[in-house]
Amino acid sequence: MHAAHPQPSDQSIPVETQMRALLRDALGLSQDRVDAFHADTPLFGALPELDSMAVAGLLTEMEDRFAILIEDEDIDGDTFETFGSLVAFARAKVG
Repeated sequence: MHAAHPQPSDQSIPVETQMRALLRDALGLSQDRVDAFHADTPLFGALPELDSMAVAGLLTEMEDRFAILIEDEDIDGDTFETFGSLVAFARAKVG
C-alpha cells in the first residue's frame, strides 16, 4: 500500500464523484466497479473489502479528502449501509 498525499476537498467536484474515488483508492476497488455503484448499492456487509477495520481507514480518509471532522457519535449503523447513505453522510458533513 502506498501513502497518498491528501488533497483538500475540491468543492467543484461533486461529493458523489469524490466518494467513488475514495472507495476505489481506500478499498482497492476497480474504477469500473465503483462507477457501477448507485444509491441503493449495499456496502457494509456486501463488499468483502469493507470490513470493520476498513471502515476506520475509510473514515480517516474521508476526513482528509473532504477536510471534515467525523466524531464517533456522527456514525451509526446506517452510514455505511448503501452508497447513497454514505454520500448523503459526506454531503451533510461538507455542508
